[in-house]
Amino acid sequence: MFTGIVEAVGVITEVADFDGGTRLVIESPEVTDGLEVGDSIAVQGACLTATDIADGRFTIGLVSETLRRTSLGRFTPSDRVNLERAMPASGRFDGHIVQGHVDGVGTVRQVMFEGEGRRLTIECPSDLVRYVVEKGSITVDGVSLTVASLDGDGFDVALIPHTLAVTTMGALESSSRVNLEVDILAKYVERLMTETHR
Repeated sequence: MFTGIVEAVGVITEVADFDGGTRLVIESPEVTDGLEVGDSIAVQGACLTATDIADGRFTIGLVSETLRRTSLGRFTPSDRVNLERAMPASGRFDGHIVQGHVDGVGTVRQVMFEGEGRRLTIECPSDLVRYVVEKGSITVDGVSLTVASLDGDGFDVALIPHTLAVTTMGALESSSRVNLEVDILAKYVERLMTETHR
């Protein structure tokens, strides 16, 4: 489980295809300290497995399912990615409950500058809109954010200067594709309500 509080921004140093997928090597000494082979790590909000760790870098494999459901297939060497190691049982819970299971890919429709902060309007896949509520939680590229408002087939989020400085959110522009994970509680409630009314 994750919290959507980004620990570090890593840099992709290598992209290589293998039969059925793509392998990424990511440099981030901040997260490789204590990371072990087999550990889960969220990369742009997607829960992945570290398969090799050396010299401040770790390797992950992206199979076809991951490439199909996330924006990770677009990355090239020197691109930056948000990283978060799985939360330890003794860790402090912050952000909100994040599984690292990307529900879909959204598109940034508009970027508005508000003083030192920014407001993004993100177009959301039609099958996910029903899970997004004003002042509720949503994960965008691995970052736990509060929905500022709803906008038809999308939503707005407000980004404070700190978030812009310590994540990749500051690099987003109109037409950028972002990984989205809706609040798991909303999906459980829907499932329970559906079962109750059968």
